[in-house]
Amino acid sequence: QVQLVESGGGLVQTGGSLRLSCAASGRTFSNYAMGWFRQAPGKEREFVAAIRWSGRSTYYATSVKGRFTISRDNAKNTVYLQMNSLKPEDTAVYYCAAQSNYSALYYNTKEYDYWGQGTQVTVSS
Repeated sequence: QVQLVESGGGLVQTGGSLRLSCAASGRTFSNYAMGWFRQAPGKEREFVAAIRWSGRSTYYATSVKGRFTISRDNAKNTVYLQMNSLKPEDTAVYYCAAQSNYSALYYNTKEYDYWGQGTQVTVSS
């Protein structure tokens, strides 16, 4: 079992930055691929970014590529999402997730076994 707790959300103006953190506890964090997803009101949960256990492979949704950076510190059992040049359309609840078995479908919510409770990000125009 893995427990995930997100933090770092908040209200920011267009063009601003936020850094989300996801602290993991339970089983060995370094064995898991980690992902960030988001869900806006009335919309389905969508993929944002993912990182393999080693940190050497990262993946991004087209909408955030070049603005967001995912990273992890296995010594601290934490994964981060640095979000720059934020836009109003980035407003959503952001969730981190852990994937216990390798899957090439890093963008698919069904491939993740554990989820955090989410943190709200609001970007004002």
